[in-house]
Amino acid sequence: MTALEQPTLNVSLPVVIRIATEEDLPRLEWYGQYIHYRNLFRRAYHDQQLGTRLMLVADCNGFPVGHVFILFIDDEQGRKQAYLYSLRVMEMFHSQGIGTHLLMEAEAHVLAKGYHRMTIAAAKTNHVARRLYERLGYEVFMDDRGEWSYTDHLGKVIEVKEPCWLLQKTISMR
Repeated sequence: MTALEQPTLNVSLPVVIRIATEEDLPRLEWYGQYIHYRNLFRRAYHDQQLGTRLMLVADCNGFPVGHVFILFIDDEQGRKQAYLYSLRVMEMFHSQGIGTHLLMEAEAHVLAKGYHRMTIAAAKTNHVARRLYERLGYEVFMDDRGEWSYTDHLGKVIEVKEPCWLLQKTISMR
């Protein structure tokens, strides 16, 4: 091998799916990439402590390289539904099965809590996400305008418009 040749190095790193801790909150900003979601992360963590949400992280050597959040909803008719959102994996960890494992672990937690219906949104432009969800048994049941807002870390209200597909899956004990 010469100095001009590009050596190939394969690195294997352990990734553990676990429930987020308060110490994870600043790390979820991914070195500033998602700093604008700081308030959303804090609210989700607060709700996790109340039992109405759950934050799962894919931990690689103490750093969350992926995550998915779950909102537990009980409607007026007594139906229970889990809404999954904010599924993301750091780009350098794409195509390693982390997103799949996050969703599988989310299913286990949802079932353990007595919920059997899960919903997740995929932006209409995110074909990769939709393929992943459909491969795992989710089916499109409607489209959504994808309009929502949040307050960023500077206190500014941000309006989001991202049309999406809503996908749903019914889960049960295997």
